Amino acid sequence: MSFPAYDEYKHCGFDWLGVLPSHWEALPNKVAFRRVKTEVGDEWSDTQLLSLTLRGVVIRDIESGDGKYPADFGNYQIVEPDDLVMCLFDMDETPRTVGLSSNRGMITSAYDVFRCNPNADPAFVYYFYRYVDSHKGLRPFYTGLRKTVRTPTFLSIKMPIPPLDEQKAISSFLDVETSKIDGLVSEQRRLIELLKEKRQAVISHAVTKGLNPNAPMKPSGIPWLGDVPEHWELIRGRFLYSKREMEPEEGDGIVTSFRDGEVTLRENRRTDGFTMAVLEVGYQRVLAGDLVIHGMDAFAGAIGVSDSTGKCTPEYAVLLPNDDRAVNPYFALLLRLMALRNYVYVICPSVRERAPRFRFNSFKNVVLPVPPHTEQIEIIEEIGFKTSHFDSLVAEAERAIELLQERRTALISAAVTGKIDVRGFAREEAA
Repeated sequence: MSFPAYDEYKHCGFDWLGVLPSHWEALPNKVAFRRVKTEVGDEWSDTQLLSLTLRGVVIRDIESGDGKYPADFGNYQIVEPDDLVMCLFDMDETPRTVGLSSNRGMITSAYDVFRCNPNADPAFVYYFYRYVDSHKGLRPFYTGLRKTVRTPTFLSIKMPIPPLDEQKAISSFLDVETSKIDGLVSEQRRLIELLKEKRQAVISHAVTKGLNPNAPMKPSGIPWLGDVPEHWELIRGRFLYSKREMEPEEGDGIVTSFRDGEVTLRENRRTDGFTMAVLEVGYQRVLAGDLVIHGMDAFAGAIGVSDSTGKCTPEYAVLLPNDDRAVNPYFALLLRLMALRNYVYVICPSVRERAPRFRFNSFKNVVLPVPPHTEQIEIIEEIGFKTSHFDSLVAEAERAIELLQERRTALISAAVTGKIDVRGFAREEAA
């Protein structure tokens, strides 16, 4: 769908805004909205707790533990429906800095709450600052190490203000069109979930049942496993693996075991979001091809074969095969399956919920299915062949999501800056 441009444009005098339709005005934010700060009074017990997230301004579910009422309400403020919630600090690091509330509630006073004046449509203002946030357009106005835009500065920044009926037409257009795009994104995300489920099903069947559908089966006696091929052995972990601890070498990079089963140098994937140790006490060497288990994240699947040589923390278990009955890629998949079927909880109980710690001493007595060496190789090769198809479909779906999100951002940008004229769309909707 394409939309026409406006007939005439003018330069508004600010590089920040560029050219605008000739009948639009560029006015300070304070003309469109004002800051409000209503303290939480005695009615707090009937007031919902709100938060600004990637999903917008959402209600925190107190009953599910998704937040809790603060002990002191002095640092909270009331938010009304159609109020704008802005995060004007750490703006480069904050994924979402603007939200439009649909609910009455309270939110921490770390945020600024703004209420539109009669000449401004809250949804239009919201979409404009979604566009600004998408490319961090407020950078010229940052101050301090926390990259903050001071409230008086923010209120003096100019924004485009079309006639009110046109603002509403633009926001109505964007509500409809972005909703369509969001629906398509949801479909692609659901497709990715289904593909990953099918991928995991292929892996699970291959590592527990083998590749021959006609093979005679026998009970394994292992609760999470069920029947296995009759010719497979059942062997305790200590006969298959020992724990190796090797001193790291100078220049070794840090290896991380991720929850999706990839074990690689941290720099190969991402370096943000990690806590760096001041003293690397107890660090150990990892060699490419080693079977590595993240002690604290094993329950979530952080088990795999390292593709890199480097060093890791003492929280990791680096396992060394005792004989050729242990093929690392096969047992990496098997142990991940064991974890994902919650058996790590059984062998490594924890006093804290969702925090079991994998310990090699607990693993040593675990009984594992062991196919013949050649069959393990065949299983790995077959899994690689079949899962590559799922991986390519997931990559296509992820690319589709990326393109849809780019389309969404471009559409918002074009509409709120007057690059396209959507008034005809509003008339068609009304008709």
